[in-house]
Amino acid sequence: MTKGIKSIIDYSGTDSALVNVQCHITSGLPAIIIIGYASKAVDEAKDRLRASFASSNLQLPKKRITINLSPADLPKDSTSLDLPMAVSIFAQSGQIKTDNLDNFVFFGELGLDGSLNPVRGLIGRILEAKRLGFKHFYIPSTNLEQALLIPDIKVKAAANLRDVYLDLAGTLALKQIDSENGHLEDSKPSVYIVDFSEISGQPIAKRALQIAAAGHHNILLHGPPGTGKTMLAKAMCGILPSLKHSEILEVTHLHSLSSGGFSDIISTRPFRSPHHTVSTTALVGGGSKPKPGEASLAHRGVLFLDELPEFSHSSLEALRQPLEDRLVTIARVKDSATYPADFILVATQNPCPCGYYGTDKPCVCSPGAIAKYQKKVSGPILDRIDLHLAVNDVDHRKILEKRERSAESSSIRQRVEKAYDLQVSRFGSARFNSSMTNQEIRQLARLPDEAKDFLDNAATRLGISARAYIRVVRVARTIADLEEAEAIEKTHISEALSYRQQVYI
Repeated sequence: MTKGIKSIIDYSGTDSALVNVQCHITSGLPAIIIIGYASKAVDEAKDRLRASFASSNLQLPKKRITINLSPADLPKDSTSLDLPMAVSIFAQSGQIKTDNLDNFVFFGELGLDGSLNPVRGLIGRILEAKRLGFKHFYIPSTNLEQALLIPDIKVKAAANLRDVYLDLAGTLALKQIDSENGHLEDSKPSVYIVDFSEISGQPIAKRALQIAAAGHHNILLHGPPGTGKTMLAKAMCGILPSLKHSEILEVTHLHSLSSGGFSDIISTRPFRSPHHTVSTTALVGGGSKPKPGEASLAHRGVLFLDELPEFSHSSLEALRQPLEDRLVTIARVKDSATYPADFILVATQNPCPCGYYGTDKPCVCSPGAIAKYQKKVSGPILDRIDLHLAVNDVDHRKILEKRERSAESSSIRQRVEKAYDLQVSRFGSARFNSSMTNQEIRQLARLPDEAKDFLDNAATRLGISARAYIRVVRVARTIADLEEAEAIEKTHISEALSYRQQVYI
């Protein structure tokens, strides 16, 4: 019996493991038997194998074929094991050369016509295989662009099973592609990004979004309908710096674990805008086989929750952990998974159900309805939002007036990038002021006694919580970074405190 054919599976969320696919062929009634804790999707591979061999004009031994997936006590639930099983049959029946099989890792789901379909979560699997010392891979051609993002690997991409067979048999070699330092094709943003120059007025809101982008702070925009809250939120991605190569790998891997588009490359900041009817599972992730939710799909980007009070109470409360820890942990009886969720929350809210309380237009809501509406979002969630900002009506005469600048976002992005660089030099890694611990604030924030005394007095008068106190310092540090100031000044504290006022119009 030949040595096992190597593959990698995701067995618990983002955790991966090496699988050896072993084949044993004996005389007896023709049958394919798959053992080794295989799920129904994996067990159905026996029919895909028969059809693929026949469609590709390849010889499937008319004997009893037993395929073992080792380790046998690890649950297997990945159709990417189809190709390793086919190769193991080739090897055991003597149809291919077996000299270098130990050096390769195989991925691919078989179609009934012999084609190779894309694999879900390929980046994480290749990274795990690379950690184990493997650098040579056979993959479906539809996954090639994703695989080439990973540096220092060698890939053979095949469109169908016959191409793999001809290469392994030494008849017609597949081209081996070296990823070198990682290839990335230029791509367009997945969503239309609004430029700040298209937004009339709202200078304070633009300033607050700039602070939020620079320090990775969460922000809540509240005000009557039609004032541009949604437009401001959509402009957020336009002032965020481009993703680095390591971040592209991370974000693309998370998206490849989701339900759709798992062969796409995510090279721009994600902007996720779930509807207010979204379930808790869809928002933070989960399911019988855990998958990332909207919070994790917004990793390194923006999670936009339009009209925050309309979301269910359970969904909003489920955001407590990701807003604080920047990750989501999903625990189930059989599985548990931890997904990163380092996003900027941009939320909007009207002052009342009709939206016109406190404005020139008449409000039709009763006092009880207004109080109930404003209490839909709990205090702990509001406390985790660093910037609270009122967005007022815009003068109609300014809406269609000519703009002097057509690319305001690019100049703002340059200032944000400088603030990013200051934070990298401060922390020694790609971290943000919003993630500063209490110890780091004492050591790195550079908060002089004069500014601290001013903050202490203001915190006592305003009655803010200990969490809000720390968040004010973080925001003030970001404001200082935008001004390239070494120490936090009283003006920075004052501006940061102005964004803590949770008083609605």
